[in-house]
Amino acid sequence: MTTRPPAFPPRPLRGVRATYARQTSCPSDFARVVVDFEPWEPGLAFEVDDMAARVPGWSAQDVAELCEALRTGIHEELAALGPGTTVAAAVVVRELTVHEVDSSPRSFRAAGRLAVRNALAQV
Repeated sequence: MTTRPPAFPPRPLRGVRATYARQTSCPSDFARVVVDFEPWEPGLAFEVDDMAARVPGWSAQDVAELCEALRTGIHEELAALGPGTTVAAAVVVRELTVHEVDSSPRSFRAAGRLAVRNALAQV
């Protein structure tokens, strides 16, 4: 009998919060996200909720850049799980919180990695 490798996520993980804040000097880093990880087909699907895509004071292009960095961080962290885990996830971004000066793609990429770690802690 063959056993299938574990899949991530094994069940819906909703409202996973991740805050990346590094306040050591200027520039600092800040990103806060709330995401859902849903079981899905093998691979990674990524969707941004309409409300999360609207960030006051930020253009749609800037928000899209932050979301792409978030997706990259999530993808990188999931890829680091190694060959023993099958990624079959739909990620839905529910909330983005930005700081007018300290938020950047780099901070959202780090928040994406942290979101996966927080999700794994819930499993």
